[in-house]
Amino acid sequence: MTDESPTPEPPSSRVAGSRRRRSAQKIAAERQRQKSRTLWLGIAAVAVAGLVVAGIVLTSRRQMEATAPAGVQTFSDLPVGHTPDPVTYAQNPPAGGEHDPVWQNCGYYAEPVRNENAVHALEHGAVWITYQPDLPQDQVAALRELAASQSHILVSPMDGIPAPVVASAWGQQLQLQSADDEQLQQFVRRYRLSPGAPEPGASCSGGTSATV
Repeated sequence: MTDESPTPEPPSSRVAGSRRRRSAQKIAAERQRQKSRTLWLGIAAVAVAGLVVAGIVLTSRRQMEATAPAGVQTFSDLPVGHTPDPVTYAQNPPAGGEHDPVWQNCGYYAEPVRNENAVHALEHGAVWITYQPDLPQDQVAALRELAASQSHILVSPMDGIPAPVVASAWGQQLQLQSADDEQLQQFVRRYRLSPGAPEPGASCSGGTSATV
């Protein structure tokens, strides 16, 4: 009678098979980790986007609840468009209109900035506070602090404006006799990131910080 018992698998084959199984398991585990990482990154991105939208909505609600200060001038039908050419504006300082493709970075400036760049910042929902160059230094310091305290505030000096301080948002403008006037804070609360701007909440950094 012939012995037909199976031939034992060589040890080297068993080791190689075990290595292949472990390698396949590692690859599968790494793929699962990558899928999980991608899933969580996607969830995080959606959550961040939701928070941004919620923040803009909350800001808009607060603005609508805030009362506009007395004396605000409103300008309607302002053209929206980009042009590299100089623009002649109907208001002084401008409160909207065609503007340079590059926006002015928000913040405080000790020197004047180009109207065309500043108007682009207004398009993004900024409040542009211009002041006469001879404004008392304590008031200039207060404006500088205001610009540093929150986003979308642009402060710069300007010759020839009709009041010591002028606050402008897209389509809105208020003349003030002092930087200490409570109406300035009221204007900022009402019009910063206003939904009345063409692109409220768009970046107010990453543009230009050039002065003239």
